Parts: sequence; structure tokens; C-alpha cells
Amino acid sequence: MEKCRMVLSGSGGQGVITAAIVIAEAAVLHEGLIAVQSQVYGPEARGGAARSDVIISESQINYPKVIQPNILVCLTQAAYDKFSPSIRPGGLLLTDTKHVKTNPKVDARQIELPMYQTVMDEIGKSIVFNICMVGAVLALTNLIKPESITKVLADRIPADVLEMNRKALELGITLAKTAGFRVL
Repeated sequence: MEKCRMVLSGSGGQGVITAAIVIAEAAVLHEGLIAVQSQVYGPEARGGAARSDVIISESQINYPKVIQPNILVCLTQAAYDKFSPSIRPGGLLLTDTKHVKTNPKVDARQIELPMYQTVMDEIGKSIVFNICMVGAVLALTNLIKPESITKVLADRIPADVLEMNRKALELGITLAKTAGFRVL
């Protein structure tokens, strides 16, 4: 049974690909699920378009690309404009209030959170913006446990920035929960 078809999108340097890898690894290594992750990015290392697909399932995955996501995260206006028409009707569309202006015509449950601003106010370094977003996704979906993400971060992230990443994960979880959104 498929749990989700997710697209994380933004620009190069925002960490959407890293976030997708962390989510997929957590699902496989710590939740006993099957996952596939793929990515597409522009030729620019930073500032170009970036998209990463994650499919998480309890059974075999037959096709590794997401055509119509039921979870879509857009961290830039360009990503929103390009990918929001592809979301499955009634799906979850998460955006950052600083970087994206949403359109009420999109047939999705659109949730706008001040993730970037919260990270800057609380931590002061935008490098963990992507992990804050992961926390918000987890809180909104109950897709995987935060502890599973923390274990993957401990394996992937240098020790000197691990605590900052843990704090960003908690910020995202808290943001989504205190905004009053119910879990899918």
C-alpha cells in the first residue's frame, strides 16, 4: 500500500534534495517502509530550479517518478507556479509565507507557514530551513516519526551542526501544530 507521493521543490541551495534524501532514508532505515527518491535540478549549483520526488510505500514501487503528488512542498514562487497544477485534488500543498504567494484556485489543502522567518528568528541561519520544512511535513502528515529523521541526521550531518538541525526539525513540528492544522 502506498503511503505518499511527495514532491519537494524550490531552488538550488535551499536543501530540497537533501530533505528528500533524509525523509526517504528515515522511512527505509527506521520505519521499515519502501521508498524511492529522485531529483531534478537546473544547471546552476545555487539559485536554479530544484525538485525531488519521494515515494513511500509498504509494498513494491513500480515507477520512481511522481506524476501527481498528494504532498507538494514549494519553497519558491517559481516552484509553486510550475508544480501546483500537478497536485492531486485534495492533496496537501505546503508553502513558505516569505517566498510564495498562493492562488486559491489550486484544488488542494494549502498550508502557508512562516518557516523561513521562524528559522531566521530562532536560529539565525537559513541553512536549516529545509529541516524546518521536514518537521512541518511530519507534523502535518504523521508520515514517519521525528525520531527517525533525527537518527538519519545524526548519521549525515556534521556533529557541530547537528543540534541546530534538531532545533530546526522541532521548530517545523511546532509551527505546524500551533497553526492548528489537523493531520492528514
